[in-house]
Amino acid sequence: MTTNESTVFEQLATLDWRGQELSAAQLKLTLPRPEVNAQTAADVVSQIIERVRREGMTALVQLAAQFDKVELEHTRVPAKELERALEQLDPQVRAGLEESIARARTFAAAQLPQDTTVDYPNGASVTQRWVPVTRVGLYVPGGLAVYPSSVIMNAVPAQAAGVSSLALVSPPQREFGGLPHPTILAAAQLLGITEVHAVGGAQAIAALAYGVNMPEDPRGGIDPVDVISGPGNLFVATAKRLVKGVVGIDAEAGPTEIAILADRTARADLIAADMISQAEHDENAAAVLVTDDEQLAAAVRGELERQVAATKHRERVNVALSGRQSAIILVDDLAQGIEVCNAYAAEHLEIMTENASAVAAQITAAGAIFVGDYAPVSLGDYCAGSNHVLPTSGTALHASGLNVNTFLKAVQVINYGQDALNDVAAHVVNLANAEDLPAHGDAVKARYSNNR
Repeated sequence: MTTNESTVFEQLATLDWRGQELSAAQLKLTLPRPEVNAQTAADVVSQIIERVRREGMTALVQLAAQFDKVELEHTRVPAKELERALEQLDPQVRAGLEESIARARTFAAAQLPQDTTVDYPNGASVTQRWVPVTRVGLYVPGGLAVYPSSVIMNAVPAQAAGVSSLALVSPPQREFGGLPHPTILAAAQLLGITEVHAVGGAQAIAALAYGVNMPEDPRGGIDPVDVISGPGNLFVATAKRLVKGVVGIDAEAGPTEIAILADRTARADLIAADMISQAEHDENAAAVLVTDDEQLAAAVRGELERQVAATKHRERVNVALSGRQSAIILVDDLAQGIEVCNAYAAEHLEIMTENASAVAAQITAAGAIFVGDYAPVSLGDYCAGSNHVLPTSGTALHASGLNVNTFLKAVQVINYGQDALNDVAAHVVNLANAEDLPAHGDAVKARYSNNR
């Protein structure tokens, strides 16, 4: 396997896999991925979590001063600030948020699973009943960009599931007097979220998982939640991993990524634009093009050189595209390209090929698949109706994007009468004895011993 660099936009590596038969194991080892020091993050995050558990609101206030450079008395955002943010929101931005909310709600409502009952002889039945969790914590990142869209993507499926209590957390911003960004507050107000806290990072995850008790303060603390959802940086993802089990989590989100499967029919300018759109997220963002057309790859390099020079966040984009997580992968044909894409299991996968829908049907691992020239990833970020909180770092091999089921529990209800139990009583006793658990069988026999 060789790695070559073109003279056109030299920062982006080329992996030439033509003529090579790579096993699934080999693909996993050689696919471009970001380099992350998870252990260092785990050590730091463990200390933060323990401090929040021990010191509560005092720790949150002190950590806000240390990391966010803001002075807080309390994390709770007053209701008047939510109202003010919505009142002052740019009408065009509000219209965009409202359209995004409407489409997301339509898709989320369609995802609701139905209760299922199976009947057995003599009146026996087993039911699977879907029940929403009681309380959910929604994490909305700050940092290099503003993410009101993440408010929508997290809140809408939770609301559709029937969650009765939502707590939104987002980092305090020095520029806005220690409050989260006003557009995030406005989105929360649009969605009817009344509990918003100015807290971010690993400390926010700890507060949601374990709660912060402040009975002496009329504003209260932060009640613990049942599920935490929402993307964040390495420290947020690590904190979610460390509290998993205490609470449920949607996923451990890593750096964002796009993969594009393209053939000779694809437009190089669109491919470059979409790679740049993901690379502008942060320096660890990944952009991968998989193609069987060497001329297209060269054309994409030319477009990147032209378009990156004109984009606002060109420095960030250059770093992301020159990192080990980004590359152009040359393959023999679309069949090999599909194999590579299924092994990569991209958060976002665009299909820009002839018969794109048929190709997309062969993809078995991706957070979301965007089919054709007019379905860019940025559409899914805002107004497609789909959810943009998606599995990263190859976890789409086994994980799903955020959806209504994230906030639901399947409860099984077993309803058997005496005659129905009698139909299988001997089987239960025999299986219990086979497992050397005779008391299990005795619990069944006890129901018949006195002929009650």
